[in-house]
Order: sequence, then structure tokens, then C-alpha cells
Amino acid sequence: MGFFSLAKMAWRNLWRNTRRTLITLSSIALAVMFSILGAGMNDRVWKDVIDVAARMGGGHVTIQHPEYADKPTLTRTVMDVEKRAAQALKNDNVSRVVPRIVGQTLLSTAYDSFGAGFIAYDPQIEDNDTLSILEAVKTGEAFSSPDQRGILLGATLARNLGARIGKKVVYTMTNKNGEIVHGLARVTGIIKSGSPSVDLGLCLLPIGAVRKELGYARNEATQVALFLRDNRHSDLVARQLGAQLGGKYEALNWQKSQPDLDSMIAMKKGGMVFFELLILTLCAAGIFNTVFVSVMERMREFGVMMAIGFSPWRLFTLVMLESFWLAMVGLVAGAMITIWPYRYLNTTGMDLSEIYGGEKVELAGIGMSSVLKVEIYPESAWSIAVVVVIATLLSGLYPAWRAGRLNPVDAIKLV
Repeated sequence: MGFFSLAKMAWRNLWRNTRRTLITLSSIALAVMFSILGAGMNDRVWKDVIDVAARMGGGHVTIQHPEYADKPTLTRTVMDVEKRAAQALKNDNVSRVVPRIVGQTLLSTAYDSFGAGFIAYDPQIEDNDTLSILEAVKTGEAFSSPDQRGILLGATLARNLGARIGKKVVYTMTNKNGEIVHGLARVTGIIKSGSPSVDLGLCLLPIGAVRKELGYARNEATQVALFLRDNRHSDLVARQLGAQLGGKYEALNWQKSQPDLDSMIAMKKGGMVFFELLILTLCAAGIFNTVFVSVMERMREFGVMMAIGFSPWRLFTLVMLESFWLAMVGLVAGAMITIWPYRYLNTTGMDLSEIYGGEKVELAGIGMSSVLKVEIYPESAWSIAVVVVIATLLSGLYPAWRAGRLNPVDAIKLV
């Protein structure tokens, strides 16, 4: 009997006890559905976290001074940023490149003084797609020129400083030569992001005005931020760009420029993988029970088959094929019942704002949307499919081994 004949026989055997088979297939399908939705939620959430973090910080890939990571000071800069930008844009994975000056400053008004982080950006080349904080400017307006003497303050920071639209704020920082310098700006807008860390400890400044105060050249910045079409290519782009820079500057992927975020994502992903494996393990236990009981019920039948010339290897293959058919049909059924919930969660999503009391969701200090959506990467879907098939085949391994080791005489005597 050939392999295809065995496969056909295994398919028929699968439906000899339709009720038991359907129950087993239901468990596989549900396990597939929950795994796909869980992985899709995981992939989408962390994709959004990475993209938002990139839009709040140094992009998916950051070009900076090789010593900046060890000691981030305003004296360690990148020169010829336009040249670096043109170099980066030759890479097909790169969509946008922007220069920024990032550092710490002391903000003072007649009312009080507070320390804060600042991002100096060029309003003529940046927008909400590269600097997400601009979306949170609810009062006033953002800058219109890189040389404008303005400042955007977080809502809590503005309140602590007693600053309002049009009021003067003095910012103090250390220039390129290590000297203390002061700049004067008027508040043009208030940032209300809903993220406590942003509203309390961040301000935005126009890059041209900051360059003048720090003594920077027109083409000088502390970093060049690259934004990619797909954040999964950040390591590849960083390595390619690093080779082109020749050691004068370094190109860091977001994992290296934001190691705390990378560690948190790795830990959370590990927890999600454990949850998915737990679901599939429970499913595999159910499959093992079904296949084992099926084999034990057919011991006499298998004994007769072996008595008329059916080899132990063919019997082993027959039972394994039954497990294979269970996996395949279970995968198809799982995919079919996943289509509607996946499509709904992918397009509309689930609004969790009521759960969070109307406040903005924050992960690792990054403000996120309260609408939960799913979007699974192809490799995640393939890994689930492979794990389901392997788990199902492993579940059938011991019953198939038992069937292959039958003594025909003893098996035929069984009632």
C-alpha cells in the first residue's frame, strides 16, 4: 500500500468517530484563533510603541557622535547633517531623515525654575509623522520658522512655571565650548499629551535659535534621526549606514539607542510567547488524549491488519497521518473562525478608554492610543502554524509507537 493510499485511509479513519473528531478540531481551531489574535495584538502593540518612541526620540535609526551614547552632552555633535541625510535617503528602507538637538535645560520664569529635557527641531521639515508630540499642541501653535524665538511647554511644566501663551521663558544650557548660555523665548503653545512624563518634563525649541545659542554651525546637530518604512529593518539599516560612515559617526538602531524600551519589549514578548505555548500545550494534551483513545479502541483491528501483512512501520505512519490531518483541518478551521474577529480588531479595534478612566495609556513613558488593534506579522503567523503542526504530530507520536509495537496474536484476542 502506497503513501497516498495510507493518507486516504487515515482521512477516513479520522471521521469514523465524527463527534470526537469535531471536539478535537474545535480545540485546535480555538487554540489557533487565540494564538493568532494574541500574537497579532502583541505585534501591533509593540510596532506602535516602537514607532511612537521613534517619533518622540531619535527615530528608528540614529546617527550620532561615537562618544555621545556614553556621555550625552551638547559638545558631541554631528557635522554636515544634510550630507548625512542625503546619504541615508539612498537606502530604500528609509522614508524620512531629520536633524535634531536633544539635551537638558533649566527653564526659568519670574515665578519659578524647573529642569526639563528639550528637543530642538526644524519646523520646515518636521511634522506629526516624525515628531508625534506636535499632535499634542492643544493650546497655541507650533513654530513656523527654525529661527523663531519660541518655546512649546508641557502642560504640567507650564503650570509649574506659571507660564502662559505669550509669556517669556529663559532657558539655560551648556554650549559647545562648555560655557553656560541663556536663551529667551516666548511660549507659543502648550503640549497636552496625557502622558505625565511628557507634560511634566519636556519642551520643544526651534533648532535655528538653539544653534545660535550653542554656537553650532548651520549644518550641526546632536543627532540625525532616520525613520523607516518598517521598524524591523532597523538593524540592517544601522549596519549598512555604519559601514558607510567609516567610524567618524555611529549609526544606532532603536534597540541600542533605547535599551530600556528594548528590554521591556523583549520581556513582554517572552510573556506572550509563554501564554501562547501554554494554550497550544493544553491543546496538544487534548489531541494526545483523542489519538491515544482512538488507538486503544482499535487495537484488535490493528492486530488483524498486521496479521494480513500490514507492517509495523505502515501502522505507525497511518496513525501519524491521522494526527497530521487533525493538524491541517484544525489550522484551516482556526483560520476561518479567526477571519471576522481579526478583521474587526484590525480595522475598528477595541476602545479601552473606559477601562483606563478616560486617561491616555502609557507604556514605558510612551503615550499610546487607548484603541486596541491587531496586526500580525507573516513570520508570527507561520510560527503559529508550524508549532500547531509539530504539537499535533508530537501528540500522536506515542500512540503511533504503541500501535507499531503491537503483537498481532495478543491484539486479536482483545475484545
